[in-house]
Amino acid sequence: MDTQDWDERVTAAWATFDDYAEENAADFRAVIDALVAELPDGSPLGLFERACAWDSTGHSDRAVPLYREALARGLDGYRGRRAKIQLSSSLRNIGQAEEGVKLLTPELDAPSDELDDAVRGCLALCLSSLGRDREGLSLVLGALAPHLPRYQRSMANYARLLVEPGD
Repeated sequence: MDTQDWDERVTAAWATFDDYAEENAADFRAVIDALVAELPDGSPLGLFERACAWDSTGHSDRAVPLYREALARGLDGYRGRRAKIQLSSSLRNIGQAEEGVKLLTPELDAPSDELDDAVRGCLALCLSSLGRDREGLSLVLGALAPHLPRYQRSMANYARLLVEPGD
């Protein structure tokens, strides 16, 4: 199977996501299911894409077990990191924010990539759901600071001071 072609078709399918009305969510999931059916049974990639489809159509509860299985079956790299971010968000949505924090905290020390800010943003939401708003705000400000045209150092210091002992 040509995975590059498959990836391109999955990307094209996701590009149409906003064309589906909420009441047609099952139709979008059917498009993803058809693409997944081309993969070997139990493919972590297929499990991930199905989880994304359930998640994006408002069913975090259905997405969680699929994300977990995809990771358990070896989904790694960029998609593995995406799965951890999305799983943490879904866990928060179903009232299991503490598990989301446990899943994402190690990602703060993972090799840096374009998903770093998403890790921090999702972790901040999980922390906030647990009443740990200062920690969450610190993460978000720390993620924002490098993108500012000015005040980068000040904002990074303010972020650090929110969680520094003796605050």
